[in-house]
Amino acid sequence: MTRLGAVSLIVPDYDEAIAFFTGPMAFTLAEDMEMGAGKRWVRVVPSAGGTGIVLARAETPAQRDAIEAQGGGRVWLFLETDDFARDSARMKAGGIVFEEEPRHEPYGTVAVFRDPWGNRWDLIEPRLAG
Repeated sequence: MTRLGAVSLIVPDYDEAIAFFTGPMAFTLAEDMEMGAGKRWVRVVPSAGGTGIVLARAETPAQRDAIEAQGGGRVWLFLETDDFARDSARMKAGGIVFEEEPRHEPYGTVAVFRDPWGNRWDLIEPRLAG
């Protein structure tokens, strides 16, 4: 059996990223360990569990340049919710700006937002099967 345990997200600063994810995104800080030489192992997970995000601080010029281009300009991160109105309101109150009004697609209610580093996300309330 296998599962996707985490994905890595390049960020400019650990503490700034932790504040964003544990604040308006309502993720849980699962791990924050010193690794030596200023590096840390930082992992956040959605409040309902699932695949976590390892926050990787950019160390090189190439990594810093990649921060805003990790998804190539496309939505590449998908956050599912069981209550779109509740979670989008919480996120907006925390300063997250949505690029569009919610739209209703065959797969559910969705809207695009950006994190502080320019990554595009979908907030999705999946349509119930049936």
